[in-house]
Amino acid sequence: MENLEFDKIIDALSTFCDTNVGKNLALNLKPSFEKNEVEHLLCETSEAVNLMYRASSPSIYNFENINKYIKVLEAEGTLSVKAILELTKIFKLGNSLKEYFSQDYIDSSSYPTLSEIFEKLYTNPSIIKKVSKIILDENTIEDRASSTLNHLRQSKRKIESEIKEKLNNFIHKPSYSKYIQESIITIRNDRFVIPVKEEYRSQIHGFIHDISNAGSTVFIEPTVIFELNNTLNNLKCEEELEIEKILKELSKLFLPYIQELLQNAELIGKLDFIFAKAKYSNSIYGITPKINNKKEINLIDARHPLIEKERVVPISVTLGKTFNNLVITGPNTGGKTVCLKTIGLLELMACSGLNIPANEKSSIYVFDNIFADIGDNQSIISSLSTFSSHMLNIIDIINNATSNSLILVDELGSGTSPSEGANLAISILEYFNNLGSLVVATTHYKELKNFVLETNGFENACVEFNIKTLKPTYNLLIGIPGQSNAFEISQNLGLPEKIISRAKNLMSKDEVHIEELLKNIYDSKVIAEKNRKEATKALKDASKLKAQIEEDSLKLKESKKEIIEKAKLQARDILLNAKEELQEILDSKNKSSKDLNELRNTLNKNIKDLSSSKKIIKGKIIDRKDIHQGLEVYVNTLGKKGTIISNISKDNEVQVQVGIFKTSVKISDLSPVKSSSQKHKNTVNYANPSKVQNASSELNIIGMNVEESILIVDKFLDDAVLSKLNTVRIVHGKGTRKIKKWNTSIFKEKCTCKKF
Repeated sequence: MENLEFDKIIDALSTFCDTNVGKNLALNLKPSFEKNEVEHLLCETSEAVNLMYRASSPSIYNFENINKYIKVLEAEGTLSVKAILELTKIFKLGNSLKEYFSQDYIDSSSYPTLSEIFEKLYTNPSIIKKVSKIILDENTIEDRASSTLNHLRQSKRKIESEIKEKLNNFIHKPSYSKYIQESIITIRNDRFVIPVKEEYRSQIHGFIHDISNAGSTVFIEPTVIFELNNTLNNLKCEEELEIEKILKELSKLFLPYIQELLQNAELIGKLDFIFAKAKYSNSIYGITPKINNKKEINLIDARHPLIEKERVVPISVTLGKTFNNLVITGPNTGGKTVCLKTIGLLELMACSGLNIPANEKSSIYVFDNIFADIGDNQSIISSLSTFSSHMLNIIDIINNATSNSLILVDELGSGTSPSEGANLAISILEYFNNLGSLVVATTHYKELKNFVLETNGFENACVEFNIKTLKPTYNLLIGIPGQSNAFEISQNLGLPEKIISRAKNLMSKDEVHIEELLKNIYDSKVIAEKNRKEATKALKDASKLKAQIEEDSLKLKESKKEIIEKAKLQARDILLNAKEELQEILDSKNKSSKDLNELRNTLNKNIKDLSSSKKIIKGKIIDRKDIHQGLEVYVNTLGKKGTIISNISKDNEVQVQVGIFKTSVKISDLSPVKSSSQKHKNTVNYANPSKVQNASSELNIIGMNVEESILIVDKFLDDAVLSKLNTVRIVHGKGTRKIKKWNTSIFKEKCTCKKF
């Protein structure tokens, strides 16, 4: 854990804890190698992250170690004010955390792991209430904590007032004022005194309680207040005894709840620790990795959490699918070790229940152990070389590793002669491969590159290196071995060309050929990786653009549809208003009855066409057998009430009187007035009030034909209803008596009178 810098992770984690209990849990955090426990720990963190998104983090504040107070209770002793407040704090925290988790917008079933902890918290509102009434703060007991205490404190204040009054009179007397150093009253040894000049100490009868550092002032208690001071001190003693008695009673309140207090302290600390894990996860943009059963590591865009966000370069590693051993080769530039530590550290974090900074599709395997040999382990004390120290670690790993272990080795075989070190490294890797462990190793030996190329279960990898800047880019390229780049680096640093040429000539043709081949593979892989990233980015951008276009298109279609329907509704309203104005045309006598009827029929047809183009409100369809003349119905297409004035036609339509106009409506567009359609606001407007406020109470239609008179009488009755006329008179001829018959049915419908 130290080699992988896990200690720095838990140090960072502990800073997010608010309680000492939570901080101790963080600082003592260790990974688990039991799958079920790891799943539980990760579930805690995941639920806390989700809960914080939902309801922010709960308010948790620090409290003292209560074990010493519990021991006092167990001995049936009396707790101090501070101790009582600390124990009350435990109950208050339990209560506030319960309230936090029981908020209306928190579904406890969505957080089963956390719910189990919150439910165990104990609350005791009665103790909280009682303590808050008696103890105001660590230094103050409420006067009304008991009647005796209240009486004692009133007596104290009275005596103190009397003492101050006498001393004030004393120090302001002309005969004594010259003896006084300052005109103030002060306290020494819990007794009121006055400051007197040292040379006049014999002039004041009383007791000296103190002398200033310079010796120029003595603090004297005049004899006139001696008895009052005694009385005051007696009252103070009685007050302390009464307070002791009150604290004793309060201590007894906590005695039955010792286990609940201890459990609450533990649970609060645990919740503090769990939410600290969630806060740390947010700080590193962490995700909860999946746990697989296939002994695989699949880290996508994994970032080292200790490297600044602006500098860290994500790496993607898959281990255990097509190969169990990954060998990262290349020059000693630091990039290889960072990759090694990233893999190991993220595994340790996940097994400790911490979220990891990676893509959410990443997954890990819970190994039975993780071994790491990283860094220069040279020991001066033990007189061990770097090679010897590494070998001791490797031997320890060999003795303890199993097929379910993860092994991380940095610069395997280094510290000795290249040929021996390389062959030893190959032999060790073969042993781990035969064992079945997953291995990530770094090396700069070219022999290992060739070995990996020829051996199943192994894969080469390298860290991309920028020849121009002489720095690694930290991009991990899997599938190709790294280059030493010794000649290029030396040339860029200024080594003479003839020395570099001589060095190249000393290399065998096979070595030159392999290096050239590796360089070509490396360059091709770099270009392919760059193209892949650009293609992936372009695909993501295209997907986002496609989704945006589809969303905009849908919005456009909805907007277009809404505009069209709104225009149709406006057109229908215009036609309805036009039909209302038809009566004005009738009054003008400029058109014949035939022309007026044609105009009315045209308007009815246009209104019907517009109304049927959009079903505005669709309520319960009226039953055909219930339809009869005079039935009040709801016209769904118009959103208004009306009255049926005809029988059902062959086209399954009826004539409906709506306000001052009539229209043909299909039965399927009618609803009973008592149906759900009544919930919609009825906006039927029978007439413009301004036109009917002076409506006449008499109408003469003698000489008019039936069609003409129907329109006029209908308008006349509407105006009469709106004007609230009690009585109207319609004068007409005898003729066929159709007018009287029609008038009677309509009048009875519109008016309240029983006789016509």
